[in-house]
Amino acid sequence: MERKPKLKKCRHCPKEFQQFLSTQIVCSVECGLKEAKIQTQKKKKTEDKEERKRIKEKKEKLKTRTQWLKEAQTEFNKFIRLRDEKDPCISCGRHHKGQYQAGHYRTVGGNPELRFEELNVHKQCSACNNHLSGNIVEYRINLLKKIGQECLDFLEGPHQPLKLTIDQIKEIRQKYKGKCKEIEAMK
Repeated sequence: MERKPKLKKCRHCPKEFQQFLSTQIVCSVECGLKEAKIQTQKKKKTEDKEERKRIKEKKEKLKTRTQWLKEAQTEFNKFIRLRDEKDPCISCGRHHKGQYQAGHYRTVGGNPELRFEELNVHKQCSACNNHLSGNIVEYRINLLKKIGQECLDFLEGPHQPLKLTIDQIKEIRQKYKGKCKEIEAMK
């Protein structure tokens, strides 16, 4: 009894064929050309992805401390807006359809050590934050109600100067990026 050779299915057409070589995956030259074109496209796509990754890594190495701080601040502010999403503006106490920001009670310029202190930053409407310079009197009154006297004394008290390294800034950025993802996942 003679054994029939096992037929293989071509990758590009519904034909079945008998392999002449163990590495043969197509039935004809036309299908072979199509396969070669697809493999070339896949290889180019992979190379392009690796090139983009290398460029991104080079750009990361060239970033200054200020650029890293800006990115960390962006993630931190996003977290504050998500955390306080259901709360009204800390200063005027209104809910409205305008833009909300992460308003600092003690400013970043005056107290850089409180830049990433969650007790110091709350959701604030752009009108209060930009046009009324933070509306600080109302901010303090509502902040006292929200966090209590002890925490407010901590914010208004003296603080050690803080000089963050780039690695510490990167950690802060990652921390708040993760917290934002957690909050968004719960929605």
